[in-house]
Amino acid sequence: MLLSKPEITSMLRGVARLWCANKDRLSEIDSRFGDGDHGVTIGKIAGLITKNLDTWEDDDIEEFLQSLGDDTMEIGGGSAGPLYGTMIGGLSDPLSGSDAIDSEGLKAMLEGCLAAMEDITTARTGDKTMMDALIPAVLAARDVEGGIPDILKAAADAAEQGAKDSEQYLSKYGRARSYKEQTIGTPDAGAVSTSLFFRGLYDGLMEAER
Repeated sequence: MLLSKPEITSMLRGVARLWCANKDRLSEIDSRFGDGDHGVTIGKIAGLITKNLDTWEDDDIEEFLQSLGDDTMEIGGGSAGPLYGTMIGGLSDPLSGSDAIDSEGLKAMLEGCLAAMEDITTARTGDKTMMDALIPAVLAARDVEGGIPDILKAAADAAEQGAKDSEQYLSKYGRARSYKEQTIGTPDAGAVSTSLFFRGLYDGLMEAER
């Protein structure tokens, strides 16, 4: 199996649908120790993804992801726009135009995503941020010897476990860090939205395969 424009389109639509369906949940989590607007911003990013997909005319995956990342960075509402813009843009780093993507290419995309994030944040697993889901997802994908669906499923499962694990951590970044031990027991909203990103990619791919 290879990924080309139709599969990438379905994968990103899967992300947009899942994010929209969980907007209220994400804002509720964020409201406990943050500004409570994470779901609103994620909803805006989901809308942007859908709009850009609807107007995507050529087959250049690299350029599309770069442009989507740049546009996402411009979305207001806290740090989610710049962070997800960096993450999405990082997916394009190992790509070359409209070439179809194989299993190793997908792994390289996820590695590029992580590398781009590591360039802008010192947060790592255990710091109660979106990295609690992103890092496990990329590490899990790295170890998969199967095909593209296997890679995305492993990444999605690991991201969900990482988001769940974030419940036990103390917040070390953003407004939530002032609440210290009170944040234990609540997952990080960014980790949850990142886990939804990976699950959406997998669900979208499975829909494209039906």
